[in-house]
Amino acid sequence: MIARFAFSLAERLPAKVSAVKRVTENPGKRTAGVDQIIWDTPEKKAMAVSTLRQHGYRTLPLRRVYIPKSGGSGKRPLSIPCMKDRAMQALHLLGLDPIAETLAEPNSYGFRLERSTADAIDQCHRVLSQRRSAPWIWEGDIRSCFDSISHDWLMANIPMDKVILKQWLEAGFMDQNVLYPTEAGVPQGGIASPALMNLTLNGLEQHIKGAFPRYQGNQRTKVHVIRFADDFIITGTTPAFLKQEVYPLVEQFLSERGLELSCEKTRITHIEDGFDFLGTHVRKYNGKLLCTPSKKNVHAFLSKVRHLVKLHRQATAGNLILQLNPVIRGWAQYHQHSASKRTFAQVDHQIFTLLWQWARRRHPKKSRWWIKDKYFRSENGNNWVFFGQILQAKGKLQDVRLFRATSVLIRRHAKIQGDANPYDPQWEPYFEARWGLRMARNMRGRRQLLRLWKEQEGLCAVCHQRMTELTGWHSHHIVWRSHGGSDRTENRVLLHPSCHEQVHSQGLIVVKPRPQAGVGKA
Repeated sequence: MIARFAFSLAERLPAKVSAVKRVTENPGKRTAGVDQIIWDTPEKKAMAVSTLRQHGYRTLPLRRVYIPKSGGSGKRPLSIPCMKDRAMQALHLLGLDPIAETLAEPNSYGFRLERSTADAIDQCHRVLSQRRSAPWIWEGDIRSCFDSISHDWLMANIPMDKVILKQWLEAGFMDQNVLYPTEAGVPQGGIASPALMNLTLNGLEQHIKGAFPRYQGNQRTKVHVIRFADDFIITGTTPAFLKQEVYPLVEQFLSERGLELSCEKTRITHIEDGFDFLGTHVRKYNGKLLCTPSKKNVHAFLSKVRHLVKLHRQATAGNLILQLNPVIRGWAQYHQHSASKRTFAQVDHQIFTLLWQWARRRHPKKSRWWIKDKYFRSENGNNWVFFGQILQAKGKLQDVRLFRATSVLIRRHAKIQGDANPYDPQWEPYFEARWGLRMARNMRGRRQLLRLWKEQEGLCAVCHQRMTELTGWHSHHIVWRSHGGSDRTENRVLLHPSCHEQVHSQGLIVVKPRPQAGVGKA
């Protein structure tokens, strides 16, 4: 039944258009495979849609490139499929990803829609912050997970067209014009690879928790599994329990799938010593659990900032700011749900020191006061705001200032419910409420809400009564996202919370109100 549904979905024109759209609008759209072909014109995209057929499809070898590892030690292999193979993977992923999401475990957070590292860290806080929480943590890491998954296991357990799956797995790769076979693993550059990896590791949590019920006699086992992609932690009461009872179960589970643990990265740690997980340091201080940016993560971030400053020695202050702001903003927003206030202040000071040295190097014969007046100004009580100017398209100069990590407010993350499924229409109201909360918290979201508010003249699209802060409002997708609807304002309306419940419970159809300025006489 599942195979027939996936096959019929892959033959539909909207699905093919969606697949081509995905591979031609993502960041890798200009990266070609071994055939050196990219789809960069409307004519090529239209032709690509017509050529996406399952009958007669043949996979090309992947192009092997090497990228530096995050730790700086060595390089990581990356296999790049050609555009047609990417589109075919995106096409079959439309049917495979809902299956993977439905079968996923509640505490798996990597490569899943509507889930993030913040959810994984929040779950760590929930299971480790109590006074009687498990004090020992086993940090697990799977060695070369993507490259080592057993092909036999994938062929026997992945619910999709076996002929196409076999072609993906045995495509081989080209390295220095030499063709090498692939006897295990899935390509790290493949669109469908994260879903295949999640389906492979699905069941680890149930395998561990099923072997250790919540209570053994009068004692709680305190076993919790939290996984993000191939990184996971398991909690326990003693190191002997984790090493002698949990470790063999994990090894057995992984060996069935052709995987093994990385001895270098797998360790057992006490919560008072702390551990690093997803760039966050989790540790108890005198019984209080704190999640802060890890030293390794901060060091990597500052190294990137130093590299940008060094790379733009001759750039103007305005252009340097344009390079730094996205990096600082992204890093700060990643850690805004942790206890990061002190770290943010330290990072801002380090960046200020770098920029002061950059300015002094540019003007070695100028005094410090001259440099301060040229590159720094006072704003909101801060006398050292680094600023510059950039040239706009119309030839006018615009002032820009450096983004400060301390300007990001620390907010508690609202963790997603473990069994929430974005593909299930029953969960649509839940995800719309979460989406509305996220939108209201950021500036772009407030602008979009304001646009919707003005379009509707502050009236609910169902009952046509005024929405106020007292009544509240929900953002509703006219075409549900579980049915393929987008997040664009053209597909959203604001409703009262009670009206929103009626729409979903009674199956009401909502239309977007027509702007008054565009209404003509009949």
